[in-house]
Amino acid sequence: MKTRILIGMAAWALATPLLAQQPDPHAGHAMSAHEPSTPAQPATINPALPPDANRAAGAIKASPRHGEYVDVKVPGSTTPITTWVVYPERKDKAGVVIVIHEIFGLTDWIRGVADQLARDGFIAVAPDLLSGKGPNGGGSAELGQDNATKVIRTLTPEYVDAALDAVREYAIKLPAANGKSGVVGFCWGGTASFAYATNQPALNAAVVYYGTSPQDTAAYHRITAPVLGLYGGDDARVDATIPTAQENMKKLNKPYDPHVFEGAGHGFLRQQDGKEGANMKATEQAWPFTITFFREHLK
Repeated sequence: MKTRILIGMAAWALATPLLAQQPDPHAGHAMSAHEPSTPAQPATINPALPPDANRAAGAIKASPRHGEYVDVKVPGSTTPITTWVVYPERKDKAGVVIVIHEIFGLTDWIRGVADQLARDGFIAVAPDLLSGKGPNGGGSAELGQDNATKVIRTLTPEYVDAALDAVREYAIKLPAANGKSGVVGFCWGGTASFAYATNQPALNAAVVYYGTSPQDTAAYHRITAPVLGLYGGDDARVDATIPTAQENMKKLNKPYDPHVFEGAGHGFLRQQDGKEGANMKATEQAWPFTITFFREHLK
């Protein structure tokens, strides 16, 4: 399947060993979470899209959906994984989506994405994979963004998989869950999402936002879930790994649907007002793709 290069339009209103070793390409949009954005955030907010980093805290506070922190036990570990869980407002049971955070850890923005997934009908669970890694036993909040980016590099692929397995097992057994599960990750978490698809055969769907693809070709043989890839056109480091996934998934007759959004940068969903409008155009297309994909595979 050919990579799709997409120009924005109005929308509806990676290898496992790399997890602990990949370079840090995130400095640019990390800064945007704390400084005023240019241009200013549009006055009209699209409720069908997740908030960007600047609006996430307010969106969470205003949300009518039930969100709570839970501690999920990991077999063989004395440290539970603190996990943000948000429930949709619906009568029937829902599919579960695990939200894997960026290199910055579990932030308000990731919680805002989880809340939007719940608004769209899914039980969203966002684990803090830095739980217990702070100097006083805390997680992402205690570490802060700068330290989180350092500590996250010490996480082994085995630890990440074990934590995600525990969170998935907890979530699919919730009374409101229908037993289906998917995963979505961003940046570092996008790489982790693709890697998790290679190691969890019971996964029903995986979405990769601007994360690198597995470079170990043997890993693709283990994938059973369809994979959706969403990438910024101005992100050569990540985009250079797409052909490996295309070639191997096609060879094995496994679904992989990559979309590259022209002009958008790395981290476009977090920094929606960046790249002179290209990031917002990418967001307006990528999020509907995400929801349609999960609705198809988690029903």
